[in-house]
Amino acid sequence: MRYYISDLHFFHEKLNDEMDNRGFRDVEEMHNYIINRWNTRVNKRDEVIVLGDLSYGKAEETNELLSRLNGKLCLIRGNHDSLYLKKTAFDESRFEWIKDYTELKDNNRKIVLCHYPIMCYNGQYRLNTEGKSKTFMLYGHVHDTHDQRLIEEFIRITRETKSCYKDGTVKNIPCNMINCFCMYSDYTPWTLDEWILYWRERGTVE
Repeated sequence: MRYYISDLHFFHEKLNDEMDNRGFRDVEEMHNYIINRWNTRVNKRDEVIVLGDLSYGKAEETNELLSRLNGKLCLIRGNHDSLYLKKTAFDESRFEWIKDYTELKDNNRKIVLCHYPIMCYNGQYRLNTEGKSKTFMLYGHVHDTHDQRLIEEFIRITRETKSCYKDGTVKNIPCNMINCFCMYSDYTPWTLDEWILYWRERGTVE
């Protein structure tokens, strides 16, 4: 099974009472809660793709924390990840791969993965035989902020805009952008289908 999640920000104490207002008493309580949620869902054979900003900690403490998480880990590099990735003490072998950007297949659907939201992403106009979008753009970075509200407004405007396709048909532009912010899933890594359902219920995914 493959899961996705973003912006866990381990060791980032200020997020408990600033920006995210996560509400944990301290970093230790936050870590224990997230690790429990993670390991309850993920087994050792599962793949988890973290869409950036995994840790705000030092190399050695991030190594120790990663040893407590189940699964085969993959990392899309976020802006805060350089704090530990650039250190020689960090053990990169815990990750199957570390990339800034990649494109993968997930159950016959194309997924574009980047820490930062890409408004006009590769494959956006590709449709399946049923006329549904085949591509999803997964991102993080913006958490649950005004920036995310702006992205949602962009998605709405894009999906209400019509475009002429090569076959001469006129259709609304597809736009399936999914913010995998960890607080949306209560810090639990989710499958692509789970993320699609969550955002479909919020009206921003077809």
